Amino acid sequence: MTLVEGIAIAASVPALRRLRRVSRGVYSNFNEEKILAGYIEKFLSSKRQCTAVDLGAGDGIRHSNTHALFAAGWRGLVVDSDSDRFAKLARTYRSYEQVFASRCRVSPYNVISLLETYEVPTEFEVLSLDIDSYDYWVLDSLLRRFRPRLIVSEINEKIPPPVKFVVNYDPDFTLQHHFYGQSLASLEELCRQHSYALIELEYNNAFLAPRELRGVRHIDADTAYRAGYLDRPDRLKKLPLNRDMESLHSMSPRDVVGFLNKFFARHKGKYQMSTGEA
Repeated sequence: MTLVEGIAIAASVPALRRLRRVSRGVYSNFNEEKILAGYIEKFLSSKRQCTAVDLGAGDGIRHSNTHALFAAGWRGLVVDSDSDRFAKLARTYRSYEQVFASRCRVSPYNVISLLETYEVPTEFEVLSLDIDSYDYWVLDSLLRRFRPRLIVSEINEKIPPPVKFVVNYDPDFTLQHHFYGQSLASLEELCRQHSYALIELEYNNAFLAPRELRGVRHIDADTAYRAGYLDRPDRLKKLPLNRDMESLHSMSPRDVVGFLNKFFARHKGKYQMSTGEA
């Protein structure tokens, strides 16, 4: 099987069943698809053809931020690198004529050509990014060529602002306990570089939008983090593996960096981190 394999797909899901599934909001991990629907209604003009791109789409249904959109008739691209997940992903969308599935390990070096291959518009509507690795660098590269109107990007929610943490690009990266992704403070910095606004955090998914969209208001990383994660009374119930990182919330940024440097000692040289303080 080649690195990039595209499967064009055609749709015939009964409209009634499709609308019922969308209205129940049963796909995303937490409340992401409903939040996204609200922003779509608020910020995007109504038109017949909308496009979504899902990088790290999994099986296309479980924990999906985009399946409700495709079930409602959107066109787009879904991507995953794992062979087992991709087999399920291809089956999920085999009857959707306007959705393409690609088996590809997305990187900062191939993401632009991947989207261009599938003729994704420069200004498409929704990007969902969740590749559990060097997400920061993929998003940085993508935003140099494309300008999605709404972005849902996973963060490493264990690491509180203002600490900046980014996993370096590594073609051989494998997901390990707590070592992946980007902190919210680093994502906020990336937003500034590309003139995007951080508009909300829902546990471990950040919502972003271009600053030029009418009505978009940026919130700072600390405010978003508290409202979307730290002050949620059920956060450890939803994300129980985070218990061994709870002590970070009572530390100074300098102590957080010291703690994480020890915790990630076996990954030395594979990430960037700073206190984020001026």
